Amino acid sequence: MSIAFTFPGQGSQAVGMGKDLADAFPEAAAVFAEVDDALGEKLSDTIWNGPEETLILTANAQPALMAVSIAVIRVLEARGLDLGSKVSFVAGHSLGEYSALCAAGTFSLADTARLLGIRGNAMQAAVLVGKGAMAAIIGLEHDDVEAVCREASSLGACQIANDNGGGQLVISGEKQAVEKAAALATEKGAKRALMLPVSAPFHSSLMAPAAEAMREALAKVEKRDPVVPVVANVLAAPVSDAGEVARLLVEQVTGQVRWRETVQWFAANDVTTLYEIGSGKVLTGLARRIDKTVNGIAVNTPADIDAALAALLA
Repeated sequence: MSIAFTFPGQGSQAVGMGKDLADAFPEAAAVFAEVDDALGEKLSDTIWNGPEETLILTANAQPALMAVSIAVIRVLEARGLDLGSKVSFVAGHSLGEYSALCAAGTFSLADTARLLGIRGNAMQAAVLVGKGAMAAIIGLEHDDVEAVCREASSLGACQIANDNGGGQLVISGEKQAVEKAAALATEKGAKRALMLPVSAPFHSSLMAPAAEAMREALAKVEKRDPVVPVVANVLAAPVSDAGEVARLLVEQVTGQVRWRETVQWFAANDVTTLYEIGSGKVLTGLARRIDKTVNGIAVNTPADIDAALAALLA
């Protein structure tokens, strides 16, 4: 029986997130100040005061979500939590993998903020606006969704971007192909096939220029082996080598976020509790749908931190 920390991805952001942490804990306030310094801008002002349309921009949302997650980690650590001895694994959903790696000591906080700034800008710039699209397919099995993507790919790139579990998959690629795949999914019996209001086709082959930008950026930063293994998005298996971590982060830009398999791997390897560290409760909800033997607990408020410490340090 062991514990894993998971870290949320894009979509979990909300104006005002982390403000109660920064007000209550100096360690949390210091994280937001360091991220601001690393980026050379007052991202904290956007996080706490909006406007929402600025916060949700990919280049802002990614480091913002990471900052909230690491603020929680720094508070937990300041109050006695030793990640290496209390937590068996870490994992993060898409950009959350960077938060997980920062928490596990692979990257410094400043480098993580800069890497996510680069990643957000590169992903946004990789595809002309309007050329790509993403859609959520609800109520079809993975193999069926893969089949409709294959059929639609005659019109352009189309692939599974996220396997979130609970019958929820997200597809990504060229707009025409994604629309065709969504229509085919409906014909095959999907409960819903919903085009998503996103600015780029994330986790698709169209992101290749962004993957190259991350290869260059990751080659330049100092990396340490994580103090606990990270269960990588593209493998749904643990990795402990810093060089392998960097290679998989490059692959992740165009590859599938295998979150269903990640939670299933946790369940098969005696992880009984997943603490979701950072904004929102998306991963906690997904864990519940994927495997009911795994207990999900969201940690993002001062009260949540108190409760988590009481359990973790017992």
